[in-house]
Amino acid sequence: MPAALPTRLRFLSTRLAPLALAALLAGCQALSVVDGTGDRQDDPMAGAPPITRGLDAAGLAALLTAELAGQRGDYRRAALGYLEATERYATPTLAERAALAASFSNDSELLAQAADRWQTLAPDAEAPSRLLAGLAVQRGDWPEALSQRLTLIERGSESDLTAFIEAALAENANPAPLLALLRPWLPRAPQGAVRQDAELATALLEVSAGDTLAAERRLSRLSDSAPALPALWLTRSRLAQERGDHRDARDAARRGLAVAPDDARFILLLAQSELRLGNVAAAEASTDALLENHDGNEELRLALARLYLEEHATEAARRLLLPLIDDAETPPLAFLLLGATAEAEDEVDNALLYYRQVVPGPEFLPARLRAAEMLIEDERLLDARAFLRIERLRHETHFADLVTLEVELLEREGLVNEANALLDRELDRTPNDEQLLYLRAMRAWESGDLEAMERDLGRVIERNPDNAMALNALGYTLADLNISERLDEAREMIERAHELDPGNPAILDSLGWVHYRLGEPERALPWLERAYALMPDQEVAAHLIEVLWALERRVEARERLVEALERFDERQLIDALLQRIPELLP
Repeated sequence: MPAALPTRLRFLSTRLAPLALAALLAGCQALSVVDGTGDRQDDPMAGAPPITRGLDAAGLAALLTAELAGQRGDYRRAALGYLEATERYATPTLAERAALAASFSNDSELLAQAADRWQTLAPDAEAPSRLLAGLAVQRGDWPEALSQRLTLIERGSESDLTAFIEAALAENANPAPLLALLRPWLPRAPQGAVRQDAELATALLEVSAGDTLAAERRLSRLSDSAPALPALWLTRSRLAQERGDHRDARDAARRGLAVAPDDARFILLLAQSELRLGNVAAAEASTDALLENHDGNEELRLALARLYLEEHATEAARRLLLPLIDDAETPPLAFLLLGATAEAEDEVDNALLYYRQVVPGPEFLPARLRAAEMLIEDERLLDARAFLRIERLRHETHFADLVTLEVELLEREGLVNEANALLDRELDRTPNDEQLLYLRAMRAWESGDLEAMERDLGRVIERNPDNAMALNALGYTLADLNISERLDEAREMIERAHELDPGNPAILDSLGWVHYRLGEPERALPWLERAYALMPDQEVAAHLIEVLWALERRVEARERLVEALERFDERQLIDALLQRIPELLP
């Protein structure tokens, strides 16, 4: 979908994979009172006084309900039951069972709630901290994930902070709050390898935050105190590459190879440095040696070919890839990279042949997209459209995907009428295609045609009442337009979407927003806070800030605003909010 569409209309799914917890503890067994012959007898406890301490009847019933729900596969109800039991009996084991059940429920919010309760009841246990750290990473809350990780390190767990920070920066995490956590923690870090790892992680953050002098001083000290640390030279080589000092990067990679001769990362960095210095032959010598030590490793060969392509050494990339197409089962990525290689050499028709050989899988749509873009760039729009039409006939399972791709390419070329005509024509042929109906509905929304949007989404919902995406899209649109006489209808649709996909942050945001439109900011706030914790984007932030302001929680609203202004480069909705409520600015 076009990037301009709101988040909940794009409907970002947040499915969770089951966590690798071992198994449920032994479950409660069905209870019955029998005599020696096996016949059921009257309950001998019927006249007993009520239990005032320990496991009373209500508590036992709640636990049995939770246990049976888990056995039936109703994991959400099981988790809620165990969580309720922890309020009566503050036992960590019950919270652990709640977390296990929640991990199978596809409800990330419930899992976070169970893990938080588990940590409260067992503050010294590692498992809930690990779980909370993982959940924080999933929702992009890197400061919370780092905080949990530092707690684990203090308890003796493995560090690996450098890898964690690299992952965070790769996801465009803001380095400032991470530095604010890590710098004051450094004096408490255990001596030795853990402290060195933390210093390296801090240096990476300093570089990302623009404080390169501090990073260089830190790395220089480590070079004196821990010259045999491979991660040090890995970091120095990468940082040198980032600042364009490819000779220094090459020297650091060589130092790393001296202390870790079997570490392929140094060979790759060395080759990359040589390529950027124009020494293609030297780079190939390094990578040929690497391939000799890893004979038959297709993934390595593909990674090296990608490296050569990125550095515009297309002939070297081709030499790496051609042996792969002689295999009985050529990796689809090899054809994709060969297509890119031919394209870089202006061999358009050869590139097209390679792109067409990419079979269905992760590389299928990128190959068709690149092929069509290549033809359009070569001023062959008609050929590009013919290519996509043929591909729709060849690959029926990707029919809607390929129509969507062509619509977006036509839109990109400014051919809006042609894009609309294509979509209408294909929907005349396949009138019940939910993906294409949804696409046309979103295009109608973009053009301000609410009636057309509702008509197409209504058809989707009529045919598939359990389509949470369509329910949420239509419900949110009605709420966002603030059509007062239809707000209750919008709420019902969004609540139904939430029942179908309770952990989806886009739907949580829609729930909060419709309650706000209904004049219920107190009810809106918890939903928006949960949505922002799971999906911290600028649209949810704008909703959250507006609701906090409406509740006269001015300090919190301004704090969220400052955070959003620092965090998001594109923030049209934040800017629109400031135009409506200029008093928000501190």
